[in-house]
Amino acid sequence: MVEMPFVKVDERARCPRDRPSPERGQDTCSRVMGIWTVLHALCTAFVKILFTMARRPRSSRAWHFVLSAARRDADARAVALAGTANWGYDSDGQHSDSDSDPESSALPPPIPSAVPVTGESFCDCDSQSEASLCGSLHVVHRGKDKDCRCGEEDEHFDWVWDDLNKSSATLLSCDNRKVNFHMEYSCGTAAIRGTKELGEGQHFWEIKMTSPVYGTDMMVGIGTSDVDLDKYHHTFCSLLGRDEDSWGLSYTGLLHHKGDKTSFSSRFGQGSIIGVHLDTWHGTLTFFKNRKCIGVAATKLQNKKFYPMVCSTAAKSSMKVIRSCASITSLQYLCCYRLRQLRPDSGDTLEGLPLPPGLKQVLHHKLGWVLSMSCGRRKPPAPSPKATATPGSPEPRHCQRKRCRRT
Repeated sequence: MVEMPFVKVDERARCPRDRPSPERGQDTCSRVMGIWTVLHALCTAFVKILFTMARRPRSSRAWHFVLSAARRDADARAVALAGTANWGYDSDGQHSDSDSDPESSALPPPIPSAVPVTGESFCDCDSQSEASLCGSLHVVHRGKDKDCRCGEEDEHFDWVWDDLNKSSATLLSCDNRKVNFHMEYSCGTAAIRGTKELGEGQHFWEIKMTSPVYGTDMMVGIGTSDVDLDKYHHTFCSLLGRDEDSWGLSYTGLLHHKGDKTSFSSRFGQGSIIGVHLDTWHGTLTFFKNRKCIGVAATKLQNKKFYPMVCSTAAKSSMKVIRSCASITSLQYLCCYRLRQLRPDSGDTLEGLPLPPGLKQVLHHKLGWVLSMSCGRRKPPAPSPKATATPGSPEPRHCQRKRCRRT
């Protein structure tokens, strides 16, 4: 083995790239300090958030709804500001089922309100009055869904909610008269229909809002058997009225049909009673709010069959059937309806009329819903230019794709 002689390398002969540089050491130190500063700021902010959440009061269920919805909307705003590249993906990284909807490829939709609607209740219960007057969100509608039974006088119902025709994110209670939507968290739109197909005759039912009303949409309406109730379970949208097979009244006061939106009434919230009258003889669909007529929503519905329907996108929301009646279109019905039109401001239509007590009792038992509802009418509203798309303009967005957020 030949031993190589030791050769001493002159430092000045080194490549300039291999020479130690004071400037390079200072740059590396600056980068490390910058990364450390950023990590320290993030950790400090995270500790502050945890401390704030630990001290946050938890005295109200409605306040819990508001906070969860506010966090969800804040995330949606962040996505909208950051761009639309990843808008179609849920929090787990998987693509949403709503990709089949061509409308979902447009720009991010406007952010819905996360604050529940107040002051639109049918009754003046103490809990409702307290919630309406109090300015703090911590006591909004405290205990109302447990205590208030106003307007729930009926004991016999022509139909209830159908346990076999509903979205997967629904749960029935109260003898299938109350439907609860999105028990844990909301990832889209849930819907349900009644057990009875409404054919010939007169049909009237009332839906009571038994939870805070907020979110993308909560709707009451009708639809045919062709409506797919579970189609938008991963999409936040106004399900009723998206096609020609359904009509839906939103809690925002907009009437939906064939994808068009029309300003129809004022908003409704927790405690509101929404009545629906389907007259297949005259072919009209009429809506009521707190037992006062708000207008005719549709005409020319003769020889068609519909189901009563509701839908919701809000987490832990609920609605309850408090009345469902049906009657044939007889001379007796037409007379009672005409009496109600002639005496719209009377609490008891038959009061003061020279009728036998037995006849009054029979009429109240069979057609009490006709004698108690307000019969003022207005013409079906025309589509609003602001709410509908004009020729050549992009179609209005009805759906909103968001990430699933736990409440």
